[in-house]
Amino acid sequence: MTAPSLFRDRVLPVLTVVFAILVVWHVFVVYLNAPFVRDQAARANETVSFGQLVERTFAQERPVLPAPHQVIAELWDTTVNKAITSKRSLVYHAGVTLSATLLGFAIGTALGILLAIGIVHNRAMDRSLMPWVIASQTIPILAIAPMIIVVLNSVGISGILPKALISTYLSFFPIVVGMVKGLRSPDTILLDLMHTYNASPGQTFWKLRWPASMPYLFTSLKVAIAISLLGAIVAELPTGAVAGLGARLLSGSYYGQTIQIWAALFMAAALAAVLVTLVGIAHVKVLQRMGVKP
Repeated sequence: MTAPSLFRDRVLPVLTVVFAILVVWHVFVVYLNAPFVRDQAARANETVSFGQLVERTFAQERPVLPAPHQVIAELWDTTVNKAITSKRSLVYHAGVTLSATLLGFAIGTALGILLAIGIVHNRAMDRSLMPWVIASQTIPILAIAPMIIVVLNSVGISGILPKALISTYLSFFPIVVGMVKGLRSPDTILLDLMHTYNASPGQTFWKLRWPASMPYLFTSLKVAIAISLLGAIVAELPTGAVAGLGARLLSGSYYGQTIQIWAALFMAAALAAVLVTLVGIAHVKVLQRMGVKP
């Protein structure tokens, strides 16, 4: 057997996928932006060579598909060259969205764990509530978000809470499903062993079910934190928000600023990656405290 290699086993596959994405991206930049270049050349009675066509497709002010260097330049300009407090800074907008994301994630986590505990320990809740939990996710978030925002605004609730509730609506589901599976993961022989010790339901929960559910919980949290961010972004769209990544996407759509839209999308992806990584680090730390090798 060959010795494991960090570069060959982890770095090289990622670089290969990134390289393939960049190649496809560049090809589609030329393909999607070429009609505009040809149309402009035809209006000017100009003949455009292939080299000129490629050059102009990568330098359009409002391209159909921005080139990678245009997105990177926009990200640099709106993060490094702008003050964090500026409303043109992506860091500022990311912070606005992050606040609603974390609040919704916290509420969704608490709600999901409580529902999972009730479902596992109460047969009536298992048969009645679990189907409704699953059915709740069949409603498109784009359809329900405006209704929630409008209803809450009509009763005087506005600001961060309505956006957080949209994040809660999305994030509680994977936690409920994961925790139900995790709390039921101990083998029957282990549950019987706790009975022979005359353990109370509380002791069985804290000493057996809860530790066994930790891997399931953190796997669910990684999914929940990502879709909680998505929920916060979606919640900003129907409110006409002036701050947040969703507002940035909306304003870019209004004025045809595709480069701005793509920069906001990349910022959202980077923010989600950071949040998932932080949950992963917490997962490793918790397992280490429990005596499990990562």
